[in-house]
Amino acid sequence: MRNHRWRPAAVWLLLTLLAIGCARTPPEQRLRETVASVEAAIEQRDASALQEMLATDFVGPESLDRDGARRLAQLLFLRHREIGVTLGPVDVQLQPGHATARLTVAVAVGTGQGLPDAARLYDVETGWREDDGEWRLTSARWTSKL
Repeated sequence: MRNHRWRPAAVWLLLTLLAIGCARTPPEQRLRETVASVEAAIEQRDASALQEMLATDFVGPESLDRDGARRLAQLLFLRHREIGVTLGPVDVQLQPGHATARLTVAVAVGTGQGLPDAARLYDVETGWREDDGEWRLTSARWTSKL
């Protein structure tokens, strides 16, 4: 009889643990993780992974589209043996199904022989759309901070 008294508590504990384990990651956190994935894909020189994060209707500066962005990344990866990217704090503004992320990005490129050949700072503004729980980059603008 004593064992029956603990069953409701055990069921409640089990359901609570399941609810915590099944809780969805908040949209802002998932977006921040996706932004970090973009940084990692650049540093790993993976143009295909970058393209996967872009929405099919992606638009960048000077009418840059999704395929053009992949080709630009491939060109940069061929041109520079090493690419380092450092993201500043990301300012996220969420709307239902959409978001804007603004940040400063430091990019250093080189031949892999010690110090970077060049480094620049950029102010970056990105637009994002949530599709089936995944954030896709819909737009990007950047300006050099000299």
